[in-house]
Amino acid sequence: MRRIFAWLLSVGVLLTSGQGRAAETRVTSILTGLDHPWSLAFLPLNEGLLITERPGRLRYWLPGQPLSAPVDGIPSVYTHGQGGLFDVLPAPDFAQTRRVYLSFAEQGKNDAGTAVGYGRLSEDHHRLTDFKVIFRQQPKLSSGEHFGGRLVFDREGFLFISLGENNRRPTAQDLTKHQGKIVRLTGEGDIPPDNPFVHDENARPEIWSLGHRNPQGLALNPWTGVVWENEHGPKGGDEVNIISKGANFGWPIATYGINYSGLKIPEAQGGAVAGTVQPVWYWQKSPAVSGMAFYDADRFPSWQHSLFIGALKQQALIRLTLDGDKVASEERLLEARGKRIRDVRVGPDGYVYVLTDERKGELLRLELE
Repeated sequence: MRRIFAWLLSVGVLLTSGQGRAAETRVTSILTGLDHPWSLAFLPLNEGLLITERPGRLRYWLPGQPLSAPVDGIPSVYTHGQGGLFDVLPAPDFAQTRRVYLSFAEQGKNDAGTAVGYGRLSEDHHRLTDFKVIFRQQPKLSSGEHFGGRLVFDREGFLFISLGENNRRPTAQDLTKHQGKIVRLTGEGDIPPDNPFVHDENARPEIWSLGHRNPQGLALNPWTGVVWENEHGPKGGDEVNIISKGANFGWPIATYGINYSGLKIPEAQGGAVAGTVQPVWYWQKSPAVSGMAFYDADRFPSWQHSLFIGALKQQALIRLTLDGDKVASEERLLEARGKRIRDVRVGPDGYVYVLTDERKGELLRLELE
């Protein structure tokens, strides 16, 4: 991908953002004209990028060329409220299979739910062929809220999917429902035999962890190989969690947030509740966390062992400095831009790439001067 990223370094408008350490960050706008972009994926083989737009479009972009027309072959997408086209993820063996995974909101008979499938990206990048849905959230309960929708593969090739509780709080503790869970599947959508509830007749066998509210960040820790997650709390209580097999992360019985009305969450028993796992980090005032990415590149040594997280409401890029599995410090970038940050990825060139969730969304590149 050297040709692509040599070009990326030569384009864009130089912007500075934030104060203090953030003033040392150089921000370049490298692509504009996106409609509420939700997710970004770098393709191998020097092929460019894929970007989802929440209204239901998948775009292809090769730097130096115009943004593509919408890619054909995308499934029908439910676009009410927070619903739409969500994550895009090339398969680990994309170079051989050209398989691309998508998560999206899918209409049911009455309400909607999160679905995941894959198709084969054509050589000309114009279409996804033979799209196959491999997972559907059951039951479908969303009227437009809390879909989750992030995807990540672990080192063994298992696919993790984050699922919101559709703003139906008690479902996050109900193992008969997919709401408020992270599920684990094979790349074909089969259920791994070592999933924690696979032999429980009163549980969905896809479930890997439970007690989540609206998980909108999912990433594989490159140093440990463990999946990390972030999720929206209500009014306060946004969390970063280290996901583990069969673990209960508490929502709604354990939370550091309160209702938007200012009243206590009815089911809440406190922040730390026996039988539930504490977050590795949380915010008393919600930034409205979104996509996240670990920084393990060599290009900027002072960013190594960082976790970057987008903030929607607080319109910033959060950088958490890690000490093992603990958070040592927090820094805010991009606050001066006043843009909702939907997704963040570390490119193969070691630069940080960010999508702004706006009607006229942008792709930004961050570097240290």
